[in-house]
Amino acid sequence: MDVSVIIVSWNTRDILRECLASVYAETRGVCFEVIVIDNASTDGSPEMVKRDFPQARLVQNTHNRGFAAANNQGIALSAGRYVLLLNSDTIVLDNAISKTAAFADVNPRAAVIGCRVLNRDRTLQPTCFMYPSALNMLLSAGYMYKLFPYSRFFGRERMTWWHRDDVREVDVVTGCFMWVRREAIDHVGVMDESFFMYGEETDWCCRFRQAGWKVLFTPDANIIHLGEASSRQATHKMRLQLSGSILYFLKKHRGTPEYVLACALTAVFFLVRIPGWLLKGCIWGSERSRSWRVVRMYAAGAVGALRGYRGLCVASRHEPCSAPRPV
Repeated sequence: MDVSVIIVSWNTRDILRECLASVYAETRGVCFEVIVIDNASTDGSPEMVKRDFPQARLVQNTHNRGFAAANNQGIALSAGRYVLLLNSDTIVLDNAISKTAAFADVNPRAAVIGCRVLNRDRTLQPTCFMYPSALNMLLSAGYMYKLFPYSRFFGRERMTWWHRDDVREVDVVTGCFMWVRREAIDHVGVMDESFFMYGEETDWCCRFRQAGWKVLFTPDANIIHLGEASSRQATHKMRLQLSGSILYFLKKHRGTPEYVLACALTAVFFLVRIPGWLLKGCIWGSERSRSWRVVRMYAAGAVGALRGYRGLCVASRHEPCSAPRPV
């Protein structure tokens, strides 16, 4: 078996159908399997997979286990010498899987490979990032990468100055298309399940590089990423979870001073959002109830951030807050 394609889905039935159709239509020249891990969807996603794609292996979880744990389930079941973690909101183009397999075969020290990611209109969607840091958090929160997209300093975290048109070694490959070598997984281990959503691929890439492997980008393969299909359902809650994941990464891989600084910055970022939502609730009566919910969430996030990543975990009320941590 050349590659095991693992797709984690939560209530993304229609785009999951499009994703699976593209995998089977656009993959030639390699032996592959598809494993769908459904995180307790209620929109008929499992039934659609059974009906329309009986050749895919379907695993139905009884609750939403999160991105990392669900992908680890798929990895444990997979047989390929490569594993492709593919978002359910992606469309594979022009034999991208076979092209990545060929690239991986001639780069034996590459643990992780990412490809060129496009929007639906075929414009470039920047992927591959630098590791999180207190400086990168500050620049990102200030949207400096939008004001100065071609600056290597202000656009450093998102690498907005790079057109993704050449092969290069990068810090992080995003999880929408994450090609991973089985040998490297056996060496380093699977994803850290303490990350519920966001940050798990950053941590994984960091661990691979610390172990002497490479993380590479190739422009030869292309996919479309529709973007955050599941995440749209809980935007503000996801913001807290993302911030908690970043703090956990810094706690795990950086020194205490930077971690403490990042906690303080995160608290400030949440606090400065509160006045706008208060004003919105006062001006538009129809938005009052929603505005107060968001204000309470950001206030809880600010307090939680001062307590560290565990505090944000509690504030966002996701399941792994009680899971064991390695640090």
